[in-house]
Amino acid sequence: MKLYTYYRSQASFRVRIALNLKGISREDSFLHLEKGDQFAAEYRAINPQMVVPTLIDGDVKLFQSLAILEYLEERYPDPPLLPSDPVARAWVRGLPLINAADSHPLIVPRVRHYLTDVLKVSDEQRLAWIQHGSALASRL
Repeated sequence: MKLYTYYRSQASFRVRIALNLKGISREDSFLHLEKGDQFAAEYRAINPQMVVPTLIDGDVKLFQSLAILEYLEERYPDPPLLPSDPVARAWVRGLPLINAADSHPLIVPRVRHYLTDVLKVSDEQRLAWIQHGSALASRL
């Protein structure tokens, strides 16, 4: 198993944590998103979306952390990541969605660069936007 990852990626963290909890060994291939490693032709051939994480499990190639987590849970059910109680399972599923839907878009490099380079948002405006989004996400 091979995982393409970035040390500061929240999405990659989710997958690395799940793999560790399940005791699944893998080879990590670290990309540096700030340096643009994800745009290299070799990685684009692996993941045309040019984001991390990407998980290779034999002939299976997966992308997007939440889909990878579901795959890991179904393919490698022991130990389970999700509790058996349906309500508890729903809460556990909701936590990564807060991160993926509410927090993650505020910090990913492609969004930051678009805000700064294309829209010419100042650092102060970008920080205010991040703080606004973070405050909304933390109300749970």
